[in-house]
Amino acid sequence: MRFVWAIIAFVLATLMIGAGVAQRTILEAPTTETAKIATDGSAPYVLIDGSVLDSHPGSQTLRIQGDGQVFAAYGRTQDVAAWLAPTTYEHITLNGEGEPVSKTVAASVTPEEDSPTASPAGSDLWLDEFQQDRSLATTLRLPADMSVLVASDGTSAAPATMSVSWPTGATTPWAGPLLAGGILMALVGLVLYILALRHVRRSRGPRRKGLPLTATQPIDLSVEEAEKGVITAAPARRRLTIGRRPLIAVSAIVVGGLAFTGCSPEAWPDLQPESTPSPTASVIVPEGQGAPAVTQTQAERILSRIAEQVAAADKANDAKAAAVRLTGPALVERETSYRLRKELPKAEPLPAIPSGDMTAFLPQAKNDWPRMFLAVVEDADGVGTMMTATQENPWSEYKVAYVSSLRADASMNLAAKYVGAVAVEPNSPFLLMPPKDLAAAYADVLDKGAKSEFAGMFDEKTDTFRSLVAENRATLLKNFNETGEKTGRVSFKAEAGPSDPLSLVTLDSGAIVAVTVTENETIVPTDDDAVIKLGDNVVVKALSGVSQSSTGFRTQYTDQLYFFVPAQGSNEKIQLLASRSNVLDAKVVKKE
Repeated sequence: MRFVWAIIAFVLATLMIGAGVAQRTILEAPTTETAKIATDGSAPYVLIDGSVLDSHPGSQTLRIQGDGQVFAAYGRTQDVAAWLAPTTYEHITLNGEGEPVSKTVAASVTPEEDSPTASPAGSDLWLDEFQQDRSLATTLRLPADMSVLVASDGTSAAPATMSVSWPTGATTPWAGPLLAGGILMALVGLVLYILALRHVRRSRGPRRKGLPLTATQPIDLSVEEAEKGVITAAPARRRLTIGRRPLIAVSAIVVGGLAFTGCSPEAWPDLQPESTPSPTASVIVPEGQGAPAVTQTQAERILSRIAEQVAAADKANDAKAAAVRLTGPALVERETSYRLRKELPKAEPLPAIPSGDMTAFLPQAKNDWPRMFLAVVEDADGVGTMMTATQENPWSEYKVAYVSSLRADASMNLAAKYVGAVAVEPNSPFLLMPPKDLAAAYADVLDKGAKSEFAGMFDEKTDTFRSLVAENRATLLKNFNETGEKTGRVSFKAEAGPSDPLSLVTLDSGAIVAVTVTENETIVPTDDDAVIKLGDNVVVKALSGVSQSSTGFRTQYTDQLYFFVPAQGSNEKIQLLASRSNVLDAKVVKKE
């Protein structure tokens, strides 16, 4: 009976391992589903719509083959379509049966100069881009509102051989248990077989007992048998061994099963209990609000590019190169710095544009252009730099417009980066002060201090810049009066700068507002025979081109300032968040 149980165990093991192997081979369903994309191969760009990519659940594996360079990038569908407006392209969408079809989209914008879509590489619109020769394969996980742009070099025809694959989710959850169970059953059968053989060996020999021997008369069997003339041979020894063939068969079964038990997790059932999602705070996006202009990763990449290009411009003192990535007051201060460094090679350059991980980030929520985002980047010493970058149109690169040093104890109540914030109109009545009036009001406070009509609206306790300006003015006035009080006069006048304010709303209905203030420092003689000499003021000498003047000098400084402006009706005051001041120009005062 033991042999019967062993045979049954071996049969079950064979069936289980066979079923497990079959699940991983002939019975295994396809793990991916692929859709081929066909185009006429004439347009320079192919736009694979997000509806195609998101038509099946899971990740998307995009494969492209071409004759030369293959380029692919992805971004928001509306952004990519806006970038493609000046050119004809193939748009891949789904037909009524859910299959990819191609349609030609004609150019809808006529560029005034060279085509802005001549090269797709390096655009700030792309969330990511890829380039390879002849073939390209990448795995993505894009939502329906994002699309993939495919091209070669932007002028030649785009690759025409493309496909998108999705995982089907097909698994073989019982392959692993069947294989493991089959191996276990084979081992059970092996044990039963060994036990059966042992039982047979022990049960061999005579089954009947011989005559009992008396204690006083032992029987000499050899003598007795010799007398009877009977000769008996000693029984031949037999070596009981375990049969090798069954062991070889069992080993084959076990090894065959082991070859498949190391398979992937989809060969096992998912025994993890379904987790119940915990409630999270919901973020309510205002109705009609656009999508964030950029993601944080995208913004970090943009700032890295800006930092690299501006560093090259700084090294060459090239204002035109700097203008590729700077605008507004950030560019103006660089232009002045380059002028000074050409005249004064030992002059200190402006701090480099920082790049790296952001400690604060707020993109504008807007679907069209112009756009902007605000970012704070800390250096190794923990000093934060606040910047605002703008993009004029889909084909322009982002340019930094404002750069300031963040106050150490500054705090901002910003919206989530995946929600963004809308810009504030310059004349908005919903803030304590409209952004267009902020620079002039603060300039009045710099000049008049507590006597200014706007002084009560600004938080003086947190405003370190205001006290620094007052200190610098007092020092200059004191030094001048020591030698020139009787022959000259020093005056100070601050006014709103020429740059437009840039504003983004905060969660408390206030706004972060960036403005510029121009400070004028004028020294004129009060005696017709007096002459204003610059002495060791090499900066004014270099910018004005002279060392003395009978009419005097006017030196200008540009202040880049960030304020938090509370909502109308709030009990809070306007707070200065970040500031930066650099010389703007120096000229001889014109004779009246």
